[in-house]
Amino acid sequence: MTKKTQPTNRSRVPHSEQFMDFISSNWADNEDLEVTRWQVADFSNARRQALATKFAGQVLVISATEPRVRSNDTDYRYRPSTAFTHLTGWGSVTVPGSMLVIDGRKPTCQSTLYLMPTAGRDSDEFFANPAIGEFWVGPRPTLSQVELQLGIETKNLENFKADMSSIGEIIDLDDAALAEAASTLRFVKDAYEIAQLREAVRITAKGFEEVAKSIPKAISQPRGERVVETAFYSVARQHGFELGYETIAASGPNACILHWTKNDGDVIDGQLILVDAGAELDSLYTADVTRTIPVNGKFSKEQLWVYNTVLEAADAAFAVVKPGIRFREIHNAAIEVIAKRVAELGIIPVTAQEALEPENQHHRRYMVHGTSHHLGLDVHDCALARREMYQDGILEKGMVFTIEPGLYFHQNDLTLPVEYRGIGVRIEDDVLVTDSGYENLSAALPRTASDVEKWFADQLA
Repeated sequence: MTKKTQPTNRSRVPHSEQFMDFISSNWADNEDLEVTRWQVADFSNARRQALATKFAGQVLVISATEPRVRSNDTDYRYRPSTAFTHLTGWGSVTVPGSMLVIDGRKPTCQSTLYLMPTAGRDSDEFFANPAIGEFWVGPRPTLSQVELQLGIETKNLENFKADMSSIGEIIDLDDAALAEAASTLRFVKDAYEIAQLREAVRITAKGFEEVAKSIPKAISQPRGERVVETAFYSVARQHGFELGYETIAASGPNACILHWTKNDGDVIDGQLILVDAGAELDSLYTADVTRTIPVNGKFSKEQLWVYNTVLEAADAAFAVVKPGIRFREIHNAAIEVIAKRVAELGIIPVTAQEALEPENQHHRRYMVHGTSHHLGLDVHDCALARREMYQDGILEKGMVFTIEPGLYFHQNDLTLPVEYRGIGVRIEDDVLVTDSGYENLSAALPRTASDVEKWFADQLA
């Protein structure tokens, strides 16, 4: 049986000697990039040292990963692995396939960054290789320029295998202990990270302004949720790098579907629209904010009851935040309010106190998710931490997380009065733990019902 070959139905560039001579000649030098040491370099160096200390005497290898195929020969927009980004600070301009080596065999760790340099003009890769050719990806910083920017010694990726074989045993992210350590290293944010998160939240707030302005258009056409979705996306791409996650633009009963990302529903006057969105910066730090907006600018009586219940739950969660408490206490404070209010509405068959018993939990029918998650380079940051380090972890100054209670009254839920069915509300803010309490990083966006109504009217004015 003959070996199956790849189809050759796409055009191919010539490789004759004459063509090589022609295409490699008569090029002006690229303008020198103005390169300085990045602010993140000192912070990422401290992170590498902290990780090396946990693995003293070991050599750690962290991969940036390769691009992910979207379809056939097209890739998704490249995003390096979170651990690699945290430990290098390279962010959105990371060269795919790069490798970070942290050598912890000495008291002060030595780090080396291996990357594939841009192909030179004396090589056919200059014009023929879509991964590294300047025709395809444009000029990139040289090894020495990257070394200056990141404060990490750089080498050509071609040397990686030989260098690793001379070292002997290495540990990479397939090792569970290293993967967990790299994840938990991000629990407490340094000053650079906090500044990046502030900026991500600021851009996200601008995105929500565009969301509000888009609602009249969204009402006027089918699949109006996508009008809202793309309004936010335009801000995220113009002022940041990407979305931190797929935007949820959930109108009416779709707001009760927690991860509604189809966004193909109509936006209807008289309903609410729940928008959960976050802008990601070039540093790859992301915000994560949710607001629920009345499409016609005014909450109905039932919508207002649901909204104020969620706001009360969020405020109760905020009230307990300070260094020294357990992370789970934030959720407990919010869910007590939810239990109390749904009991008062008469939709659960037990009292609020009885509902809160571990074997009951009737109120969780209407809010099945948790109240908080850590936030940073990943929208659900530090996800590889064990439960005792996450839910049972102790809050420290510099931690950043969400507070996001909700109430979801599904349109086919027969436990509910008819007038409440199809109402879904979530209010989500990004929170920084301070010396004695907290700072709401997303406080620029309105939270109370009256403030939401006024803000919405102001955006349309």
